[in-house]
Amino acid sequence: MWVLVAHVGGAIGALISFGLLGFVAPLVAYLARGNQSPTVRAHAQAALNFQITWSLVAFVLLFVGVCMLFLPNIAVVVIQIVFGIIAALRANEGQQYRYPMSASLIK
Repeated sequence: MWVLVAHVGGAIGALISFGLLGFVAPLVAYLARGNQSPTVRAHAQAALNFQITWSLVAFVLLFVGVCMLFLPNIAVVVIQIVFGIIAALRANEGQQYRYPMSASLIK
């Protein structure tokens, strides 16, 4: 369950906050169950790295893209949602998903 919280929660957080707070649910999963389960830790770490990376991109684009009608931010939110759902589906099958376009910030 915590694995799905990390992946789907990141997608929902990105949707609700327009891309800025997608990292909150993976962080909660990482802190709540990361020390107890290596599987949860690996999935939450991957989701957290991806969501932090794209939340930073959304944050920068929000302030730079004010005059661009928020179109770049919409693309960032779609990326966060689509890859979060794909990762959740793979996790539900018992597979580890490697997010594309993700910086390795949390090790």
